[in-house]
Amino acid sequence: MKIGRNATRIVEAKHRVPGYAGRADGPGIVATGPSSMRGFTLIEVIVAFAVLALALTLLLGTLSGAARQVRWADDAGRAALHAQSLLDQTGVGEALQPGQREGEFEDGRYRWSLQVEPWRDQTTQDATLLDPVAPRLMRLTLAVQWGDGGPRQQLQLQSLRLVAADQRGALSLP
Repeated sequence: MKIGRNATRIVEAKHRVPGYAGRADGPGIVATGPSSMRGFTLIEVIVAFAVLALALTLLLGTLSGAARQVRWADDAGRAALHAQSLLDQTGVGEALQPGQREGEFEDGRYRWSLQVEPWRDQTTQDATLLDPVAPRLMRLTLAVQWGDGGPRQQLQLQSLRLVAADQRGALSLP
């Protein structure tokens, strides 16, 4: 269709979309065609949902990982407090004897094992040089486990205690 200078623009009926008036570009002019219709194609909507699903998956994975770390930190902190309490009470009110003891905290949630043995200086080869009535060092090794006791669910502490030997050879804290 050729339009001259003085001619009026007329949009042919075959270019009109039924039920859509279009937009007015000027007096008596109606724009039609693909550029006047706005919206998203089906593939664009599917891609948008896929990107949203991926983002939500990553976000939830990060949040659940953070929750596991907070739980682990809480368990490890409680285990350290129980271990400190047990080491503070060991040898108080009773003589410290070599051997092993076991027990649990919080109805079995935390399990502990305490080993007490004489500490030996690795630089001294001859044990006969030790004075039998001199105070001695005892090594305390405390292991605390929780959960299934995996490598990240256990805590091991070691401490030395000075004990005095009495006349019968029993060891007690000075």
